[in-house]
Amino acid sequence: MKALITGISGQDGYFLSQLLLSKGYEVHGVLRRNSSMTHGTMELLPPDVRSQIIIHHGDITDENFLSNLLQSEKPEELYHLAAQSFVGYSFENSQSTYDVNIGGTLNVCNAIRSSSTDTRMYFAGTSELFGKPLETPQNENTPFFPRSPYAISKLAGLWTVRTYRDAYKLFMSNGILFNHESEVRGPEFVTRKISTGVARVHQGSQQPIILGNLSAVKDWGYAKDYVEGMWKMLQYDISDDFVMGTGESHTVKEFVEEAFGVIGIRLTWKGQGVNEVGLSEGGRVLVKVNRDLYRPLEADNFTADYSKAREKLGWEPKVKFKELVRIMVENDIKLIQRK
Repeated sequence: MKALITGISGQDGYFLSQLLLSKGYEVHGVLRRNSSMTHGTMELLPPDVRSQIIIHHGDITDENFLSNLLQSEKPEELYHLAAQSFVGYSFENSQSTYDVNIGGTLNVCNAIRSSSTDTRMYFAGTSELFGKPLETPQNENTPFFPRSPYAISKLAGLWTVRTYRDAYKLFMSNGILFNHESEVRGPEFVTRKISTGVARVHQGSQQPIILGNLSAVKDWGYAKDYVEGMWKMLQYDISDDFVMGTGESHTVKEFVEEAFGVIGIRLTWKGQGVNEVGLSEGGRVLVKVNRDLYRPLEADNFTADYSKAREKLGWEPKVKFKELVRIMVENDIKLIQRK
């Protein structure tokens, strides 16, 4: 079996490439060239694993590149993970977000249609599609209410996949995945900002962690579990859409409290809103709020109803909230100690 992963240098590509290799796949990945020739999370893979991955340098916004690649490789499976995935940045540069997330997805769909119709495709959707959910928990039938350029671009991608699936009878599945984090999450994401900040405090840093909206509610799971769900979607008899999450919801504040608990610090809170601070038992300020880190439009109150994935795919999240936080904090402590 041959699989192609766009966005292989991201968090999910890190775990997915290892999963597929363990199952005997020939793994190909698309990497966009950059001036420093960095390979993202691929650089964190063991050398013997990294050496097994066949890399194709190119850009998903280049339709000819994708068509030629699909024509030559004809992978049985394609996992379309490449995206501008940072919600905050999408407000700053919506054009780039749309070009990559909408245009890139359209190019992938067209490449499959024109050059490799037997390829099974997975598209990485997001719980951000729900925005301000009209019902809780959210499943495949919950109305979408996107609240950011990122979410809008992903909704366009999801509907592109649905349309090509129905119009051209292609095997294309959408994963509506809720927030999934890990020890290789990018430093710009709030969960990794918290885990690295706590690790630095553990190693003696006097700098507080600066965060945005502490009240935002998310359903957080472990990325390693979710890539298994992606694979299961493409093993299913028919292509379809699946929600994946943990069914638990927690605030950013809860994530912070749990993270500090890993290093034995119990936080207390003082003040409200942008004036709220998290204090150690000795009164030291460990957490501050910065209004500039708030989104122009908040999207939260996410809780996944993943019953369809459980019943049809046999998928269940193995790692829940507390263990996820522990994994991230302990890993960041080890990273700092190695420096």
